Amino acid sequence: MALSLTLVEKINRARADIRLGVPVILSGPRDGGLERALVLAAEAVTPARLEDLRALGPGLTLALTRHRAATLKARAYDGDLARVIVPPDMGCDWLRALADPADDLRHPMKGPLMSARDGATGLHRAALALVKSAQLLPAVLVQPLAQARDVEGLGLTELDAAALGEVLAREAVLAPVVSARLPMAAAQAGRVHIFRPRDGGEEHYAIEIGAPDRAAPVLVRLHSACFTGDVLGSLKCDCGPQLQAALAQMGQEGAGVLLYLNQEGRGIGLANKMRAYSLQDQGFDTVEANHRLGFEDDERDFRLGAGLLRKMGFAQVRLLTNNPRKVEMLNAHGLQVVERVPLRVGATDENRAYLATKAAKSGHFL
Repeated sequence: MALSLTLVEKINRARADIRLGVPVILSGPRDGGLERALVLAAEAVTPARLEDLRALGPGLTLALTRHRAATLKARAYDGDLARVIVPPDMGCDWLRALADPADDLRHPMKGPLMSARDGATGLHRAALALVKSAQLLPAVLVQPLAQARDVEGLGLTELDAAALGEVLAREAVLAPVVSARLPMAAAQAGRVHIFRPRDGGEEHYAIEIGAPDRAAPVLVRLHSACFTGDVLGSLKCDCGPQLQAALAQMGQEGAGVLLYLNQEGRGIGLANKMRAYSLQDQGFDTVEANHRLGFEDDERDFRLGAGLLRKMGFAQVRLLTNNPRKVEMLNAHGLQVVERVPLRVGATDENRAYLATKAAKSGHFL
């Protein structure tokens, strides 16, 4: 009996392929027929792959988000994205320079860039969503496929663009894996719960302090993973001190839940976060750096936190946060935030500008 892959399994295979620099096929309806295209992350392209794409015919474009397009002064005729036409004489170095802003200040002139104005954009939009979900730079080559036979027998992963978008937009369904007692400096009565998304994504953790009453509001912190702050003691952010202060307050009160969500760098991943740090060293603030990379201010999905709390049996929370978006998201997804508890710690000379940007541009209460 032949095995068939589910859509979620295909998406996970596509993520792995795109990270390896292997093209993925996206398809969707158009003009009563089927539109298909090969897509390839710009940061993973090689000269051989680029020639393979060009050999399939004309129409090669580079899809960029509106933020990256604005930095490059490329016309985003499609609103949320630009389809930059790739000239036949431009190679991998040019493409990577459009995708990665590392050398923007040293080499600002990359154009003139010509953007496509006509035609469907569904495959381009889906391609950008796919590379974002793989934590790659949101810049992707899109090559239309005129003939199905051009890629027959290559074993490439093919996805329906609309179905891909629907799956990526869903709230992750988290399943408990294991929990175990963990005495900690903050509290002897500690317990760690591991949850795994059914879509094969990153695992997330719930650290339970004491025995919180499920019938009463529980002190909660939604903490996004920060390798640099939590592990290395970075002075560029306040994440490490916030983590320790939240656990300490829960220990003092005798009960609480800290959700440790693996959404590094506001959801863009550690590699892109380091790219953002490099841009900050060039004088850009944290929001401007994200935009130059092509990302939104914040790419995190706080629905994860709401889902975990509901699964653990909580309905009301006292939320340790300075971020009003977290309050709004929990209230909108089955939780009642009865109190916002401020968490003002960790200010340093190195992160004062970062904290000021969070207050001015992201609305944090600092």
